[in-house]
Amino acid sequence: MIARVAGPALAALLAASAGAFAQGPSISVNGEASVSVAPDLAQVEGGVTTEAKTAREASDANNKAMAAVLAALKAAGVSEADIQTSRLTLFPQNAPARAGGPATITGYRASNRVIIRVREIAKVASTLDTLVSAGANEIGGINFMVSQESKALDEARTKAIEDARRKADIYAKAAGVRVGSPLSISEEGAGGPVPVRAQFKAGAAAVVAPGEETLKVSVSVSYEIVK
Repeated sequence: MIARVAGPALAALLAASAGAFAQGPSISVNGEASVSVAPDLAQVEGGVTTEAKTAREASDANNKAMAAVLAALKAAGVSEADIQTSRLTLFPQNAPARAGGPATITGYRASNRVIIRVREIAKVASTLDTLVSAGANEIGGINFMVSQESKALDEARTKAIEDARRKADIYAKAAGVRVGSPLSISEEGAGGPVPVRAQFKAGAAAVVAPGEETLKVSVSVSYEIVK
C-alpha cells in the first residue's frame, strides 16, 4: 500500500528535509583545556611468585603465601570487595637446551597477583607496607585516580569551549567574516590516570607522593559563518 501525502504537507516535509541536509558555510575548530585535581583513589598491584621442583609444590607454596598476604590485607581493614585477582599463572622453567636436544624442565613458577583499591590516599603507603611485610615479592605499581573524573572535567569543558571560540574568532577575522552560533559540539576525549611504577623492599617504609592528576579534554566545534 502506498501512502499519499497532501500537497501542503508534502511541501512542509520537503522543506524540513532540505533544512536538515542544507548547511551553509561553517568553520570547525578544536578547543582544549585541562584541570589539575588531587587524586582521591588509588589502585595498588602486588602478589607472590614462588618456585619449586613440581607444579603441585609451586602451586601449593604460592597458595599458602598468597593466603597470608590476603589475610594481612583484610586484617589491615581492606574490604574483600576491594581486592581483585589480576593474574594467576603457572609456568615450567626450562634449562638451556643442548644442540639438537629437547628442552629440560627443571622446575615450575607460580604467580598470583591482585589489585587492591585503596579508598583513602593516606593509606597507600601502609597498604604497600602490609603487602611486603606479609610476603608479597612482586609490587606492580600504583595508579592514582579521581573518583568523579567527569564532574572534575566540567571546568575544563567550559574552558575548552572558550578556547574553541577564541580560535574560531581568529580565523573568522582573518577571512573577513563573523562567527555565528555553534552548529555542532563533540567531545574528543579525556586523559586518564598515569601509573606510578616503583619497587619496595621489606623493612623500608614506603614513601608515596600522590601529587595531582592533570585531566584533559578536547572538543570539536563547528560554527556558522555570518557574512
